[in-house]
Amino acid sequence: MAASTRKRAPTHRLTHSDAEGRVRMVDVSDKPATARRAVAQGFVRVSAAARRLIRTGAVEKGDPLQAARIAGILAAKRTSDLIPLCHPLALSGIEVHVELARGGVAIAATVRTTGATGVEMEALTAVSVAALTVYDMLKAADRSMVIEAIMLTEKQGGQSGDVQHRKRTGITHQA
Repeated sequence: MAASTRKRAPTHRLTHSDAEGRVRMVDVSDKPATARRAVAQGFVRVSAAARRLIRTGAVEKGDPLQAARIAGILAAKRTSDLIPLCHPLALSGIEVHVELARGGVAIAATVRTTGATGVEMEALTAVSVAALTVYDMLKAADRSMVIEAIMLTEKQGGQSGDVQHRKRTGITHQA
């Protein structure tokens, strides 16, 4: 079970629905702009043969680690186009790390902004699309891949306070 710490107890009221239960986009115009940061991670379980192809540069489609990194950056920038109730944000920083690890490919993303809403979805979207890119580039060599452990590991800023979860993927450096 993941350990977490919170400065403030979470509210149990869903913010993306109105009094009648209809989905709506939250109005953040009265919220102050604060520094926000979110870190997410994920893992793609990959066969030894596919890892060998990555290490030797023999993947037909090219370098899946670099392609996944670029895809993750692009995905973070397009999150509001993919997730209907996410606000379009002016992101001030996106870092995506993709590396070979024991048993597969570890992915971590850090996203930053100064704004009225957080960047958790942008970090999670970056990791998700990076993982899908690894899968796409290796699927001809490994039909048994598994995308797993996509999770928010850290959130800083905003009214709900900071959150930190124990990391599970084994990535050797944080984004």
